[in-house]
Amino acid sequence: MSEKNRDGKRTARERMAVEREKQKSADKRRRALIVGASVVCVLALAAVVGVLAANSGKDKKSAASGPAVSPSGATGKDGLAIPVGKDGAKSTLTVWEDFRCPACQAFETGFRPTIHELVDAGKLRVEYHLVTLIDDGRGGSGSRHAANAAACAQDAGKFTAFHDVLYENQPSETTDDFSNDNKLIELAGKVDGLNTPAFQKCVKDGTHNSWVVKSNAAFQRGGFRGTPTVLLGGKNIYEDQTMTPAKLKQMVEAQNKA
Repeated sequence: MSEKNRDGKRTARERMAVEREKQKSADKRRRALIVGASVVCVLALAAVVGVLAANSGKDKKSAASGPAVSPSGATGKDGLAIPVGKDGAKSTLTVWEDFRCPACQAFETGFRPTIHELVDAGKLRVEYHLVTLIDDGRGGSGSRHAANAAACAQDAGKFTAFHDVLYENQPSETTDDFSNDNKLIELAGKVDGLNTPAFQKCVKDGTHNSWVVKSNAAFQRGGFRGTPTVLLGGKNIYEDQTMTPAKLKQMVEAQNKA
């Protein structure tokens, strides 16, 4: 073999090695983004107690006043899950989420297209549970107000679209823009047919506030470590650092073939 050919092959191997390292670095950055975001959404019970005490009575609209009114079509124990997808789907994804949580937004950004694809194909059903982890840890009431508004959207048959709009317009975790009902109603204008007098009344009255509180209590009793908690077949796939949209799709496809 000529020196020139040996040099050419060595150069090709070096280029391939460089590309492999680039791909590894990209995967590492993606995992770091999701893991890093999840840190701010981890449940810290000691902080919760202190913040709740400090903010007691600040929100004029009591979180737990009145009976828990489940949104239309809610399922599961105590009607705490908002279902999306066909009842007969072989796979069920259970998602515990907080609309103020950056890690939840990171998960949504990465996995939403695949989840929508699988739901639309009738292969996956998603059950959403709404919690108020950031309110409890950071103070404020935006998690609860946003969750109530999402439940109001469920009443109108517009949950999925409004759910996505909330994450697309998520404010900084250190602000509490979602505590402003007018802001939530403004965002509802991005969903065709949602911003109606009935929806506005539901949001402003906090119709589902007590239901949100009950859902958050169920999250705490479940012993989950943070949001998002994403369960497939009872396993928290969000904790799997190798999880990708393609891997999730592969898992769901396998369950549908079983």
